[in-house]
Amino acid sequence: MINTHRILVSRFPLALTAIVLLLTALPATAAKPPVVCENVLLISLDGLRPQDLFTGADETLLNRDAGGVRDVQGTRDAFWRDSPEERRQAMMPWFWKTIATEGVVFGDTSAGSIVRVTNGHKFSYPGYNEILTGASDPRVDSNAKRPNENVTVLEWLHRKSGFDGRVAAFCSWDVFPYIINTERSGIPVNAGWQPLTETLDTPALREADAIAAEIPHYWDNVRYDYFTFQGAHNWLKEKQPRVLYVAFGETDDWAHSGRYDLYLDAARRTDEYIRQLWETAQSLPQYRGKTALVITTDHGRGDTREEWKSHGSSIAGSEFMWIAVMGPGIASGPPEPGTVTQSQVAATVAKLLGYDYRAEFPEAGEPLPVWRGEE
Repeated sequence: MINTHRILVSRFPLALTAIVLLLTALPATAAKPPVVCENVLLISLDGLRPQDLFTGADETLLNRDAGGVRDVQGTRDAFWRDSPEERRQAMMPWFWKTIATEGVVFGDTSAGSIVRVTNGHKFSYPGYNEILTGASDPRVDSNAKRPNENVTVLEWLHRKSGFDGRVAAFCSWDVFPYIINTERSGIPVNAGWQPLTETLDTPALREADAIAAEIPHYWDNVRYDYFTFQGAHNWLKEKQPRVLYVAFGETDDWAHSGRYDLYLDAARRTDEYIRQLWETAQSLPQYRGKTALVITTDHGRGDTREEWKSHGSSIAGSEFMWIAVMGPGIASGPPEPGTVTQSQVAATVAKLLGYDYRAEFPEAGEPLPVWRGEE
């Protein structure tokens, strides 16, 4: 009789060796890349033109006629400089001193870097849907307050272990609860003139709500970015979310109002709010050295003395926008010339946290080429 037990035992080491060799022969790409970020701050500035971001104040608009500027000399003193580099730093000093040197900024067309929206509408709800879902949707064709049928990357992350209750949004425009679909997603979204204390009750936010109740509301559906910042800043310190989305709005609304001076001022104040959010995050162990910052806009706007106030499918140039990324493992310096799209933000946010968004949503744009050493 053949001793099958002895044969199996004697052959087992050979089989084990074969398995080990097979596993070691697998390509390195099969291994999941290490996660270098545990948190993401996603920030948007509504309708901030790439022209202004990259070259600073537009001299053709620094007047009362085209730019609605009330104090022309005061505005020139604040924002006009001899070179584009000096002007853009006067408008957003922290962005250009920190983000542009430590991270990657896409959208400088003079250097061959182009960022486009892929939806044909070039206004807010379609733009934010594209940012947050990674794809344009022909059903999203207005700014109406309709619950978004699409799952955003915020909601997708919120469903994952370790993110439940640790994703939040503070937004100046009151349509965001519908864009993020807070009823379905369960994500807290504080937006518009909603009292901040409805989301988080702190002494600082009670004071902010008292101020908001007393001052004139220039727009009924968009609150001043100061209040959005206060809500986000307090939430960051008190709740320490893993994903925080902050959507500022004044840049777009002052432009629609034809006030180039207040548009520039809003950009500068928002730059300061972003600095404070980032520096607060870096002061906390939860975030220090393991947090990424992604900043973008929902659309561009026109490039003439009249059309700078507007955007949309009929306004040439409003498809051009910009995106900036900074954080651990992210390359620094200008990107290679080429075209990227608004639809790549969602997958980038997910990849920063170690997830493949396109595995579930293949129609989404691929992650941006921002990782250090990545071709």
